[in-house]
Amino acid sequence: MALFSSLTPVFIAIICVLIGVIMKKTNGEKEKRDTKSKHPSRPWVDEDLKDGTDHPLEEEEGDEEWQGLEENVAHVPFAGERYSEAEMIKRSQTFYELLNKRRSVRFLSDEPVPREVIDNVIRTAGTSPSGAHTEPWTFVVVQDPDLKHKIREIVEEEEEINYKKRMGDRWVNDLKRLRTNWIKEYLDTAPYLILIFKQVYGQLPNGKKKTHYYNEISVSIACGILLAALQNAGLYTVTSTPLNCGPQLRVLLQRPANEKLLLLLPVGYPKKDATVPALSRKPLEDIMVVM
Repeated sequence: MALFSSLTPVFIAIICVLIGVIMKKTNGEKEKRDTKSKHPSRPWVDEDLKDGTDHPLEEEEGDEEWQGLEENVAHVPFAGERYSEAEMIKRSQTFYELLNKRRSVRFLSDEPVPREVIDNVIRTAGTSPSGAHTEPWTFVVVQDPDLKHKIREIVEEEEEINYKKRMGDRWVNDLKRLRTNWIKEYLDTAPYLILIFKQVYGQLPNGKKKTHYYNEISVSIACGILLAALQNAGLYTVTSTPLNCGPQLRVLLQRPANEKLLLLLPVGYPKKDATVPALSRKPLEDIMVVM
């Protein structure tokens, strides 16, 4: 009995150690499960392309100060165009057929394009809706050959790293079938480059920052309208999101800190020997659900 009493502290210590080991192992396994359940890291994601549109500026949280918008905007009568059902069907079918011819073209001619056409398609993009009518977009049109080549050098340098290190095998393999790589000859040959920047915030006359609500969504809608306007004018492009090039291009083009590059569009006519992948689009029943 005395021997058992003397060994009791030892038994208690051993039990405590065992409990500690079991708990540590359980916690370790839980951490592993938690880690696996998290989304895998995506080193290819560009900081400029991260969508922060749902979050107002931190310094303006709870701040109800004037945002630079008119307090009472006058409302005026509106009468929209009204077509017969037959005309509506005809117009919608014609517009679909026009846009269905749109293709991403990477082989662009250096043939000149009238500047007035570029002005008009960007005016058209500027008709896009935006959060609280803040119009948070800047369209930078580049036609100078030297500046276009500098843009190409920046893009190709970063794109080579993207292809070799950042994007991963799956993405690179998916692009192989489209025969695309980090060489961007069209950045030199296209008569115009249009770089679309989203203004993540605005500037008030008093120097304070102005919230641009849903700036990424607003600018993305404007980009879609721009693509339709280019197609309507008989011009072609390829949507380019040059990952990790935004800061360098922003400095090169002398854009302010509140602007982040969203899209780069080379714009022009296709080369006579241009080719595109033989792709098909999903049928209506695969993209529309009627409730």
